Amino acid sequence: MDVLVVDGYNIIGDWDELKQLKEIDLEQARNRLIEKMAEYKAVSGYRVIIIFDAYYVPGISNAVSEYKVEIIYTKEHETADERIEKIVTELKNVVNQVYVATSDYAEQRTIFGRGALRKSARELHIELLDMETEIEKSIKQHKKARKNIKIPLTDDVLEKFEKWRRGNE
Repeated sequence: MDVLVVDGYNIIGDWDELKQLKEIDLEQARNRLIEKMAEYKAVSGYRVIIIFDAYYVPGISNAVSEYKVEIIYTKEHETADERIEKIVTELKNVVNQVYVATSDYAEQRTIFGRGALRKSARELHIELLDMETEIEKSIKQHKKARKNIKIPLTDDVLEKFEKWRRGNE
């Protein structure tokens, strides 16, 4: 199984959209990252784990699951890097390939030494954009294929039938 471990605040601090959101509301930035990683999981099939430092969320360690994405808030005196290293050590084996999404160079070197591969914040962002483009193409092809019916109908007639089908008229 492929596993993607995401250094949450590192990614938020790197992606322009999330960086701007963070200035307004950190929770919104976290939620947007979680949504994007849920999309990534749905398309890639990877197990996705997002780690957030307790530096920003003081208190006891917490793990939750949202949109089938695992979210871990570290203990108060535990860094995201420390937790990422533990997860890599636990999960990396001949069956699992672990990727860590971070632009922290020191962390990249450490996880390389434990057998994981890295994706920089920029690489992950580009990969997400490529996935979104592929999804849009797929939707357009699906819509185009749907219009190939035996009796040619105008768009306004098709729209009327769709409204009837949905019970709107």
